[in-house]
Amino acid sequence: MPAVAIDTPMPAREQTVGRPLAVVLALLTVFGPISMDLYLPVLPALTMELQSTTSVAQLTITACLLGLAVGQLIAGPLSDRFGRRTPLLIGVIAYTVTSVLCALSPIVETLILARFVQGLAGAVGIVIAQAAGRDVYSGGKLLRYYGRLTVLGGLAAIVGPVIGGQLATFTDWRGVFLFLAGVGVLILVACLVVFRETLPAELRVSGGLPHTLNDFRQLLADRVFVGVVLITGFTYSALFAYLSGATYILQGLYGLSPQGYALAFGLNSLGFMVFGFLGGRLSERWSEHGTLTLGLIMAGSGALGLLATALLQLPLMAIILSLFNMVSGVAVTSPPATSLALKDYPAIAGTASSLLGLARFAFGGLAAPLVGIAGADNPVPFGIVAAASLAAAVLCLGLVTPQRSSQPGLRRSEADGGT
Repeated sequence: MPAVAIDTPMPAREQTVGRPLAVVLALLTVFGPISMDLYLPVLPALTMELQSTTSVAQLTITACLLGLAVGQLIAGPLSDRFGRRTPLLIGVIAYTVTSVLCALSPIVETLILARFVQGLAGAVGIVIAQAAGRDVYSGGKLLRYYGRLTVLGGLAAIVGPVIGGQLATFTDWRGVFLFLAGVGVLILVACLVVFRETLPAELRVSGGLPHTLNDFRQLLADRVFVGVVLITGFTYSALFAYLSGATYILQGLYGLSPQGYALAFGLNSLGFMVFGFLGGRLSERWSEHGTLTLGLIMAGSGALGLLATALLQLPLMAIILSLFNMVSGVAVTSPPATSLALKDYPAIAGTASSLLGLARFAFGGLAAPLVGIAGADNPVPFGIVAAASLAAAVLCLGLVTPQRSSQPGLRRSEADGGT
């Protein structure tokens, strides 16, 4: 039976999406940003208390990023097979528990392990937010939805370090992780009350590991999909290099207080939020490919500015402006990249989303420790990582073409006889 039948229920289901569900789907995206950003202002203090080095302490970021990457790779296919709600509830509960374990960690090695498990659990919310959005939206509404996810990610990034900076005035880094556990409890309650299954049983995939591997092979055979995944991975390498290194550079090298760093970080996150919204609207009204290109130009110019700032030892304003341009450019690329990756794969949206998330967090996790390789007071590695990442992303743009000659998302079900 042709797989076109899989997409036909979408318009009717789209009409049933209420505001509470839309809000909860958006809130699920805070797992990544809030886990990363809330404790960044206290990362230097954590390094001192646990008698660690800068590079080892940054592995707590890397561990979380790798957990977020691997967790999405697991959660995506499972949600395609068993539905979205059950894996989501399990993930939120596990996230809450592991946040408490992070707070109780006695040494940095234990914290690194706990952060990895926390990332595994938090990944479930991220991948299901994207996949469930594909379940209930299509066309222009899907682009606007991914734009809203980017906006909310920026908003969480603004609120996270600001709250973290304020928490640092009366608690230590352990209290920050307990705060994250509280956030997990709130999201769990919201999911229990509002979230209902978005993937009906008749639209779920069947089969075990061989079937999942076949889905992965199909996705990786699509040149455009691979190109978008690589672009996403490289742009987020630059973004997470910023998340890992900016706290040391702005506080250590430029002398900002935790509160001052939180404000500087909030400015860049505001740019991420605003330009993420504009990226979604521009993709809908103009061109997904064109918007993706524009975002890479913005991010690349910002990364070159960071490298020049590091090499020439330019003042604080130069690095703030360069960071703003790079972060905003990454935000512009996010809605069109996500839409290009998922829109042709309604039947395996969770699996496709997991590969996209894998690229974001695995590439970012590998880039994060490189920033501190020359010490906390040397910004040159930061500039090199950012510039090299964006250069690689621009090279991958050649894989992404404005139009596809076929609809690869339909081939899987046709090959499987509609299962």
